[in-house]
Amino acid sequence: MLGEKGRYASATEGRRLVWGEIVWPLVLEVNDTVFSAERYRKKRDEVARAGGADTAKMSRGLASLVQKGMLYKEGGAYGIHYRLIPYMRLKAECDYATAVQEAQSH
Repeated sequence: MLGEKGRYASATEGRRLVWGEIVWPLVLEVNDTVFSAERYRKKRDEVARAGGADTAKMSRGLASLVQKGMLYKEGGAYGIHYRLIPYMRLKAECDYATAVQEAQSH
């Protein structure tokens, strides 16, 4: 058991990976508050190929971001929390910790 991550640490790691490597770069790339599930999958696959990450773990990370309220899902698209829009407009870096804080301070 020593050295293994607990369930919560693993979930947080998945969310951090998906937010920092896929979601936020994608939001800045499309320059919109909404992106399609198809665009997400393309970006996810690029990141997985480049870094050897597990796409199943990334899928859980995306679902977890929705559950945390940082993203919302509507049909075949995902949108960012309204408090993250100013970061997008400024093309500012928005790390996972900032995104969590903004999404949970409403």
